[in-house]
Amino acid sequence: MRRRLAVVVLAAAVAAGVPGCSGGSGAEVVTVLGSWTGDEQAAFQRVLDGFTRETGIPTRYQGTRAQNQVLRGDLQQGTPPDVAVLSNPAELAGYAKSGDLKPLDDVLGAEAAQAYSSQWLKLQQLGRGALYAVVVKADLKSIVWYSPSTFTGPEPATWEALLTTSRQLAASGQPPWCLGMGAPPNSGFPGTDWIEDILLHRAGPRVYNAWAAGTLPWTDQAVREAWQSWGELVLAPGAVRGGSTAALLTSFADAGRAMFTPPPGCVWEHLGSFAIGGYGAFPGPPVPDRDFRFFPFPGAGAGGPSEVSADLAAMFHDTPAARRLMVYLAGEAGQRIWPSGGTTFSVHRRLVGPDVYRSDVARRIATTLAQGTDPCFDASDLMPSAMSSAFYQAVLEYLAHPDRLGTLLDELERVRRGIDPEQWLDLPC
Repeated sequence: MRRRLAVVVLAAAVAAGVPGCSGGSGAEVVTVLGSWTGDEQAAFQRVLDGFTRETGIPTRYQGTRAQNQVLRGDLQQGTPPDVAVLSNPAELAGYAKSGDLKPLDDVLGAEAAQAYSSQWLKLQQLGRGALYAVVVKADLKSIVWYSPSTFTGPEPATWEALLTTSRQLAASGQPPWCLGMGAPPNSGFPGTDWIEDILLHRAGPRVYNAWAAGTLPWTDQAVREAWQSWGELVLAPGAVRGGSTAALLTSFADAGRAMFTPPPGCVWEHLGSFAIGGYGAFPGPPVPDRDFRFFPFPGAGAGGPSEVSADLAAMFHDTPAARRLMVYLAGEAGQRIWPSGGTTFSVHRRLVGPDVYRSDVARRIATTLAQGTDPCFDASDLMPSAMSSAFYQAVLEYLAHPDRLGTLLDELERVRRGIDPEQWLDLPC
């Protein structure tokens, strides 16, 4: 009934010549801002095209890596996009607090509660009790990739087993880890994922949540041990292909390429589920299940907590057409389009079957994301931008100068103390 009403209201607005409606097409254009460019933009455009086919409402998408700066500028000028897609819930929570975001409870209604698990609903509420965002796509980060032709098991299920097997591979002359830190403007983020996963699974969700929410000092022993554990694994002689210097100079998108070369240059890669799309672009290309698989990060399997990330769509301009787009992005039809290639993942609980995901690898990831009971959101994406930027930089400096860890943690703690407590987002697992 709500969707029919939206159509009626939209039609009336067009007929009346309401400002903002396109005179050429006869329908209001929905403007969308996102960070996706290139192939990702083309994939998201297919979602928007599906919306236009269903509703007749045209869209105009702007993709830019400077998304946050563009959005802030648009808001200051009073010309925000109708919808924006961000990966940082803390940024969105700030916009909700300032009144720039429009609540979605009366837009999405009870359908959202049926489509998403309670933890994903909590994320979409941005810690404020009302629904403010829709997860457009998500990634599972607590995984380690490998080629079954190179690594024949057993898959390490504990940190001790992971460390032992890593040392054995290095001793045999086979670098265990593919590692690349390059990701402008966020170079260093693959290292933050490492430290987050280690802290989550070695110190537990309670400690992880306190750290992500800004109430646990960076100088806390649990945080320090997470950095040291990562260093013990990847800074050991022979652990990383080319050593830490090569890791600093290698793009995260290229690091895993060495898994598939003859002979393989590395055995494992700790990278989120988005890696599937990157692997598919390598020569060959490698095929999931046959050429690459994954095992859960030690502690994440058998129902344990998993680190996740997501891109969230939010409404900045409340129009009938924008409401229709939010309904579409949250619904089964819109959520089905992008994952159809098996490289992007929905958290919609009804979209986990073989009709959506063609490989066992993709279905396992989709099931964990949509039905997992303990998703813990990427800590650096929950942190205020000043904190996450400092975190990225500290990772790079640690790989170059591991003896400076104490100084780096002191500097990160000074950044934390300098941030207004109101800027932090408390979103427990």
